[in-house]
Amino acid sequence: MKHLLSALGAAAMLAAAPAGAAESINLMLNWTPTADHSPIYFAKAKGWYSQAGLDVNIEAGKGSAVSAQRVGSGGADLGISDLATSMQARGKGANITAVMVIYANSPQGFYWLKSSGIKGPKDFVGKKVGNPPGDAARIMWPAFAKKVGIDPASVNFVNISPPAKVAALKSKSVDIISDFYNEHDLKAREFGADLGFQPWREIGVNPYGNSIIVNNAFLQANKERVAKFTSITQRAYEACVKDFNPCLQALTAAVSGLNPDNQRDQWERIKTLMRDDTTALGAFDPARVKADYELVSSLIGVDKAFDPATMFTNDFLDKKLKMPAK
Repeated sequence: MKHLLSALGAAAMLAAAPAGAAESINLMLNWTPTADHSPIYFAKAKGWYSQAGLDVNIEAGKGSAVSAQRVGSGGADLGISDLATSMQARGKGANITAVMVIYANSPQGFYWLKSSGIKGPKDFVGKKVGNPPGDAARIMWPAFAKKVGIDPASVNFVNISPPAKVAALKSKSVDIISDFYNEHDLKAREFGADLGFQPWREIGVNPYGNSIIVNNAFLQANKERVAKFTSITQRAYEACVKDFNPCLQALTAAVSGLNPDNQRDQWERIKTLMRDDTTALGAFDPARVKADYELVSSLIGVDKAFDPATMFTNDFLDKKLKMPAK
C-alpha cells in the first residue's frame, strides 16, 4: 500500500490544472486491452490521471503499424507501438517520438506444431504463417528471416485476427503463427509437448518492443501534459509489478470478456519482457536504440534516414524507478 500511496502522491503533485479543467489525452493502444495495458487502466481507475488534471481517453488499436501511423498523423495524441515499427513509420514521415518503453525485450515469437515436421525456423520455407496484417511481426519479418538465413519471400502470410491464431494452428489452416510471449501459457496448455516455439530475442533479434509514442506537434504544444501522463504511467507500471491484483481488477472492470487467470499468466510473462537491469523502468538506452535503428535500416529499410537519438526521450521518467531483480 505504501508504494501505491507514494505514487498517488507523486501524481497529485504533478497536477497543475484546477479541478474541472481536465486536459484531454487521446491514447491509442497497439491492440485490444490486455494485461500489458492494465497499469494504464489502474492509474485511471485510481484517479491518478484526473488528479493531475488529465482526461485520458483509451482507444483499442489494430497493430503497431496502425498506431504509429495514427499518432504520426496527429489522429491520436499518444499511442503504443513496437519501437522498430515506429522507426519505420518515422522514416515514412510519421511525426513521432517515444517517451517510455514498456517491453525492454522483444515479445515476438513464432509457434508451430512439432508433429507438422517443422523443427525450427529453417523449416518455415514454403509454409503459411498466420498473422494480422498490421502486426509488428509481419513488418519485422525480413529481419528475422535474414537472421536465420532464409529468404523473406519464402513464406506465405495469411491474414487472421489475434483471437483466431490458436484455432488456426489447431485446425492446420496455417503452419505457423506469430504471437507475443504474453500469451505463451495459453498455447502451452492447448498443445503441450507438441508445441514448437522460437522467441526472436533468443536468435539475436531483440529490439525494444511496445513503447509509448507521442505526436511531436502535440508534444511541443503540450509538453507539461505529456510529462504528467508519462510520469504517472511509469509509476503505475511500477505499482503493478509490485502488486498486480488491483491492476487486474481495474482492467477487468473496464474491459469485458477477459479471463482473469489468463491475464495473470500474461502479466508474469510481461514482467520478463519489461526487465532491463541497465536502465530505469521504462527508460531507453541510447546505444540500444541506435542498434535497433541499424537493424531496421540494414535488414528492412528506412525510407528517409534520421538520427536515432531523436527517436526517443527519457526526460519525463523518474530515473530512480527500477524493475525488481525477480
